[in-house]
Amino acid sequence: MTVALMWEARAAEGRGGELLAWARAQRLDEEPLRRETFRAPGDRVLVITWWAEPYDAAVPELPEPEPHLVTRAVHRWRFEPVASE
Repeated sequence: MTVALMWEARAAEGRGGELLAWARAQRLDEEPLRRETFRAPGDRVLVITWWAEPYDAAVPELPEPEPHLVTRAVHRWRFEPVASE
């Protein structure tokens, strides 16, 4: 099984680059199969990590950033792959 974790945060005004740098610098206790970092308008940062684990496995996740970097709590989701038809 594989699970993908999505971590998304919105930067405080003018801190998009700082939040992006912070997210890229975060190290996890274990290395995921894959890790990608994205940015979007509105100073949003998205990190997706893939793990060779079941959906409900305890896997490392990025922490909450310092409060001065964000406008709200981080959003987190888990996804599992769907078999091809």
